[in-house]
Amino acid sequence: MAKILIVDDEPNIIKTMSSILQDENHIVYPASNAAEALAFLSANDIDIAFFDVWLPDMDGLNLLEIVKTKNSEIEIIMISGHASIDVAVKSTKIGAFDFLEKPLSMERILTVVMNAVRSTNLKRENKSLKLAFDAEDEMIGNSKAINEVRDVIDRAASTNARVFITGSNGTGKELVAKAIYKKSKRYNKPFIKVNCAAIPDELIESELFGHEKGAFTGAVAKRAGKFELANGGTLFLDEICDMSLSAQAKVLRVLQEEELERVGGNETIGVDIRIIAATNVNVRKAIENGQFREDLYFRLNVIPIEVPSLSDRKSDIPVIVDYYLRKFSKLHGIGHKEIDNDGMEFLINYPWPGNIRELRNIIERVSIMVPREIISGEDLEKYLEMNFSYQETYISDKSNLKIAKEEFEKNFIINMINQKKGNISQAAKELGIERTNLHRKIKQYNIDTSSFSG
Repeated sequence: MAKILIVDDEPNIIKTMSSILQDENHIVYPASNAAEALAFLSANDIDIAFFDVWLPDMDGLNLLEIVKTKNSEIEIIMISGHASIDVAVKSTKIGAFDFLEKPLSMERILTVVMNAVRSTNLKRENKSLKLAFDAEDEMIGNSKAINEVRDVIDRAASTNARVFITGSNGTGKELVAKAIYKKSKRYNKPFIKVNCAAIPDELIESELFGHEKGAFTGAVAKRAGKFELANGGTLFLDEICDMSLSAQAKVLRVLQEEELERVGGNETIGVDIRIIAATNVNVRKAIENGQFREDLYFRLNVIPIEVPSLSDRKSDIPVIVDYYLRKFSKLHGIGHKEIDNDGMEFLINYPWPGNIRELRNIIERVSIMVPREIISGEDLEKYLEMNFSYQETYISDKSNLKIAKEEFEKNFIINMINQKKGNISQAAKELGIERTNLHRKIKQYNIDTSSFSG
């Protein structure tokens, strides 16, 4: 449901359009001239407006310019019975969402309103996202490893160059992408995230490029894709190595030609987008195995950023812990908490297979579950809910840290799947990773899940 203002000096136009839109549960307000429209807008909030190009007291394009200057979030559709290409182009440059010619068709009205509602919602989501950025987690720490990442972010942000972020699960790849966006020239434009691993292969192309009505079963209306919605802004393609090869080919084409076609359509749509991609897999192996296109990788990997694992920046752990203790104290209203020396030593020596995400989760858990002001090492071990000895796993092979980490990760996954009685989705959620990534780990470590069923 949207609040819609119709400005036209023809009563029949307002009556017809109001009837159509009200049948779709929209709220409609009429105005017969620009003065009425401006008076109404000064006292009311609306989502969408229809302006006639020819109004008795003001040129509709002038009204468009005035309103867009005051409130850029309102989507305005210009209508005219004396349309010309010049007027249509000029209205678009001023900021009109679309341009309709009279006589108006019911289908065209409903389609443009549906698309305008989506655009309005997206603008509001992005506005909320910008406000939320200040409240979100930050890149905490002063280690050499994280400072090097900050330096690359600062250099990359001022450009439009594509960025390819790599790193293990939970290291903060999305935080890096958002930091680049926040410091970029495109900060006032959309930031659209696509989790390529979470979208089924048969839907990924529609999700990215949109579709026309009737393009496939279930496509009941035309829909803009993420590329189109991100136009002028930044598109974050997370877990890009999980994207289907067919979609990869189309993404490569869009990057090369800066234009796309919706699924089932022939119309060419120009796009101006900054791409930031990220993955937690070994890209070279993915290319060798035929899972990821090498030419796409070279297109995306203009500025590479590797986010260090927490085990490679352990000097940052105390300040990160302090940050989360304060954050969750305020968030949950649980009072100030501290971790004693034994607890901090435990956190520093723990291998953190889940990286920052895992550390964040355990600090939130003990902040809530430990009633005392001081949290001990025993508290931390207890709430990690391990069924095997951390010390034994971690110290058993100091000569090969990689083997020790992999063995710990395997046992950690087995333990979580066992706790969730074989429910992979619940285990993945608790581990803080995507279900597809957990399946990949299960395959990597040859874990037999058949014995976990409850």
